[in-house]
Amino acid sequence: MKAPDPNTRFPLPNYQTLCFLKNIVTNPNIIVGDYTYYDDFEDVANFEKNVKYHFDFIGDKLIIGKFCMIASGATFIMNGGNHLTEAATAYPFAIFGGAWENAMEGKSYPTKGDTIIGNDVWIGHGATIMPGIHIGDGAIIATKAVVTKNVEPYSIVGGNPAKPIKKRFSQATISKLLELQWWHWGIEKITQNLGKLTSNPEALF
Repeated sequence: MKAPDPNTRFPLPNYQTLCFLKNIVTNPNIIVGDYTYYDDFEDVANFEKNVKYHFDFIGDKLIIGKFCMIASGATFIMNGGNHLTEAATAYPFAIFGGAWENAMEGKSYPTKGDTIIGNDVWIGHGATIMPGIHIGDGAIIATKAVVTKNVEPYSIVGGNPAKPIKKRFSQATISKLLELQWWHWGIEKITQNLGKLTSNPEALF
């Protein structure tokens, strides 16, 4: 038997609410790696609807690695949602034009850069990722978590704002996994090592 084709939109027969995400995304500023899937309760088209304030003129990117698992309702807030926070008011006068159109002359809204999700990251149902966040390889984002700070590799975070709950493995094991980078192996090698990949990580070393 062959491994699943990463270019298949719907890899599960007769089940069209789970997709390999890269095959349904249309926005060129959303970049998704092979085998990352999105599972939605209603319609996989909701994924791009849940990437909020992602305006072309800002140019920020949402970059998601390989083999990630993204649950229904996961939301990504992009830099277009930012307002002035150090001014007397955060109100966006300029967007309404007219006599207010020059309110932002010589100024710019804050930006925190691209949002980057590593490889083998599990993002739980209803989690929210704020602009410019970097989530490390192997991390787990709990259901309904609101991620306002970067997440270290192989960490589990939860809550609002999300805080570290625990590391999945010892630091020594995490270092070995990060060096191994199994997600960059050829698919044949991954398939041959499924037993080890689904066991204690020490089996891989």
